[in-house]
Formats: sequence, C-alpha cells, structure tokens
Amino acid sequence: MKWLDIKKAGTLAAALLLSTASFAQDKVTDSIAALDSDKVAVTDSVTVAVKDYRSGWGKLIPKYIKLQYAGSMGFMSLGGGYDYGVNRQWETDIFFGFLPHYSTAKNKITLTLKQNYIPWKTDINDRFMIELLTTGLYINTIFDDEFWISEPDKYPNGYYSFSTRIRFNAFVGQRLTYKLKPESHKFLKSVTAFYEVSTNDVYVLSAFNNSYLKPKDYLVLSLGVKLQMF
Repeated sequence: MKWLDIKKAGTLAAALLLSTASFAQDKVTDSIAALDSDKVAVTDSVTVAVKDYRSGWGKLIPKYIKLQYAGSMGFMSLGGGYDYGVNRQWETDIFFGFLPHYSTAKNKITLTLKQNYIPWKTDINDRFMIELLTTGLYINTIFDDEFWISEPDKYPNGYYSFSTRIRFNAFVGQRLTYKLKPESHKFLKSVTAFYEVSTNDVYVLSAFNNSYLKPKDYLVLSLGVKLQMF
C-alpha cells in the first residue's frame, strides 16, 4: 500500500516537473521573441533616426570623412564629401590641409576641392571590395600672403607664367574597402584604405622642360583612409 502511494506521489511529482519545464520553456521562448522584437524595434528606430538626420538641411552633412597624407595638399589633410551617381561612381571632396613650418617660415593651411571618378567596383567577398582604378582632378590653394594669384609688380612682366597660390592636380589610384556589419556599427558603413599617385601643372611643365628630371621628381604618392557614414 505504501509502495503504491509512493508510486503515485512520484508520478504526480514527475507530472508537476514536466508542467513546470513546459511553462519555463514557454517563458524563455516568449522572452527571446520579445528580445528579438525589441532588437528589431531598436534597429528600425536607428534607421528612422538616420533617415530623419539626413532629411532637409541634414542632406548637407557629408556622407563620408577622409584623412589623407601628402598629395600636394599639405602634410596632412582632413575633409569630407558626397558620393552620387547610379553606382556612386562620382565623389566630390573638400579638404583642409596642414603644412608645418619645417619647409617654410611658418605653419600654413591649405584648401582643396577634389573631384573623383571610380569607373567600377569589384566585390572580393561579402566583406571586402576593391576599386581597381580611381582617378580625378583637384584644385588647391594655400592661405598665406607669400603666395599670389597675379604676378606682383616687383617681378618683370612674364617672369612667372603661373600662380604660386593655386595648383591644378590630376591623380590615379586604387582602393580597398572593408564593409562593416550594420548591427555592430550603426553609423559607420565601411572603412576604405587608398593610395593615389598625383602631379600638378607646375610639375608637368618642369618635366617637359627639364629632361633630366625623373618620375620621383614630378609624381607624388599619397595615402588615405575613408570612413563611409551614409
């Protein structure tokens, strides 16, 4: 008789445990669903916030930031810009550069307006993309009274055939882009490393007029990083 009671008690306890486990599993499932729902809601909220951020006057905010070393723009240049076109093959950049006083009497600031063209882009995999050719033109100026646009009266007429304040440049280069996961970097889409080989109007004239000059005398190597935000 006692054995039967124990057996019934064990059966009842097992039923209670199964019921409790089933209830707990349902709660865990509901909790996970709620977390996923919250995650989607947060992601959607961030997406909406970003869209609102880029509406109206927010469209003037640069889509990316660039940091560039050398390139006849200064020792180091910081700027931003906009990409557009069907495949975002066009870019317009604005840079402010810093030229330390080691090569001149004092520190100087430069301003550069740059137009880039990227004819094609190739995906290596789902995370990496390479741009085998980038090319473009840019014009830059330097803020200093020592440099001029029109030839000063102290020089004989035609002594200088070019402006010392404004330079016209052309470049070619390549880029490698690493795409970030949207869930881990909500306000940064990708990071791009690039290099460019450039020259300017004065260097080209010098190369034509002085055959002894070598490519290293009229070509400039620059390196940079691009942070894509929108």
